[in-house]
Amino acid sequence: QVQLVESGGGLVQPGGSLRLSCAASGIIFKVYAMDWYRQAPGKQRELVAAISGGGRTNYADSVKGRFTISRDNAKSTVYLQMNSLKPEETAVYYCNADLNYYDDYNDYVRKGSERFASWGQGTQVTVSS
Repeated sequence: QVQLVESGGGLVQPGGSLRLSCAASGIIFKVYAMDWYRQAPGKQRELVAAISGGGRTNYADSVKGRFTISRDNAKSTVYLQMNSLKPEETAVYYCNADLNYYDDYNDYVRKGSERFASWGQGTQVTVSS
């Protein structure tokens, strides 16, 4: 069973940056796409970014040009570099290992996040002055 440990969250001012990390174990990491989701209070979990095993990437429109997803297969770790953060991006950020990678963001919306059997504890990101 996959185990996921997210880290790197915290309190940051609007316009600031954070780098999130997610260490995965229990899987052959390089085979899986990796996804970053976020969930704000009272809202559904939404995909922020995804990266295929081969390094293709997909982003929510709202974060394009500001966020960068990357992975280090040797360390079984996926990263999310977040720049120019906005208050409305305050949320708990989660990663997950995905057997599928979709080039069309709408496929992630259609399939939803309920398809994952488990989640890590997430890391809280608070954007506030």
